[in-house]
Amino acid sequence: MVNIESELLEKIRQQFDSSPYPRIPLDTSPKSQSNLLYTHSLVTSYYLRNQKIIDTKDKLILDAGCGTGYKSLVLAEANPGAKIVGVDISAESIKLARQRLEYHGFDQAEFHVLAVEDLPTLNYQFDYINCDELLYLFPDLTVALKAMKAVLKPDGIIRSNLHSSIQRVNYFNAQKVFTMMGLLEENPEDMEMEIVVDTMKALKDSVKLKATTWNSSYEGEDGKEQILMNFLFQGDKGYTVTDMFTALAASDLEFISMVNWRDWELMDLFQEPDNLPAFLGMSLPDTSIEQRLQLFELLHPVHRLIDFWCGHPHPAQHILPVAKWSDSDWRAAKVYLCPQLKTPQFQEDLIACVREVRPFPISQYLSSSEGLVSIDSSTAPCLIPLLDQPQHMMSLVERWKKIRPIDPVTLTPTDEQQAFNIVQQLLFKLESLGYLMLEPQAS
Repeated sequence: MVNIESELLEKIRQQFDSSPYPRIPLDTSPKSQSNLLYTHSLVTSYYLRNQKIIDTKDKLILDAGCGTGYKSLVLAEANPGAKIVGVDISAESIKLARQRLEYHGFDQAEFHVLAVEDLPTLNYQFDYINCDELLYLFPDLTVALKAMKAVLKPDGIIRSNLHSSIQRVNYFNAQKVFTMMGLLEENPEDMEMEIVVDTMKALKDSVKLKATTWNSSYEGEDGKEQILMNFLFQGDKGYTVTDMFTALAASDLEFISMVNWRDWELMDLFQEPDNLPAFLGMSLPDTSIEQRLQLFELLHPVHRLIDFWCGHPHPAQHILPVAKWSDSDWRAAKVYLCPQLKTPQFQEDLIACVREVRPFPISQYLSSSEGLVSIDSSTAPCLIPLLDQPQHMMSLVERWKKIRPIDPVTLTPTDEQQAFNIVQQLLFKLESLGYLMLEPQAS
């Protein structure tokens, strides 16, 4: 078994040495990719787990399986002041990763040719570990998870993912076809890629494998990366939500959340969530998070990746969902603007919309699962103080009262409770969509 795993590891190494991944140009910057930065910010996952805000300055972040370093660059941009450490088994990829971070001016970064299993030799303890598009290549998931856990700080967080065996089933069928044809016996190169193209083009368009996996853009030079990463991917394997929870339990790690958690909401699959058939209405509220995610996966397998955050098991924390906050909780809360919105363009456009009395399309700057999201010009001014620093909720209420001192209907002075309710509704909506973070204050 050891020899088989060693042989597979060598094939994977050869594939990425000859075709380093991803093939993103060195000068490409992720600064404008707010959703990508949001996902890779330690602030996001830390808030989900602890309902608190964390400063990323001086934090230590590992990019495990960093490849050519684009995600390392994303991590550096998304976590100001953090030190980035990247490891990969491909020496060619590591060379490119070093060049990329140096090109973009990040000197707080270092890279090592190193297998994930050997992470403890670095003698580091990390605040955050990003293991993107790698875990599913391990014959035994727990080997990688335990190695990462060994170098994770007690309050640290791991982000990793698995290929979905259900959503990606047709690609796995294609890999079996090309394995039968002998194209994965050695490191796939141009000849093997040409055979894939010729084979897929020869099939009728109505053949299910071609209809569900093939794209004509794969036929050119730019399509080679997609062919290698889908049809000729050494070691690729699919998993289910159940497999994920089983591996976490075996590694003594605690599930925190799906990375794109809003897109895994089971109730969103029903036409009338508030009017379910009797059996579902009685049973679904009592299902565990694992069962809910498993049901989603079986009913609607649209996600290529089972993308999750996890960490060391923690004692149960009393975190009260914002939806259940009392007025006193709200009055004591501190309000933070999502870091990815603190850009000159966001500030300029917000102020322009306020001055010109027009709705502010906030989803243009950080997209939402709800699609287009706009803030009414009457309440958008409440966001302006957040551009500079966090604010206490009641200071935003006072600001609203100054903006609208008179009730436009009754022409009487604006009532404080009325102002409180309006600001509360705004903040609740924006927090639920990820635009704001609300930190409760200790009583």
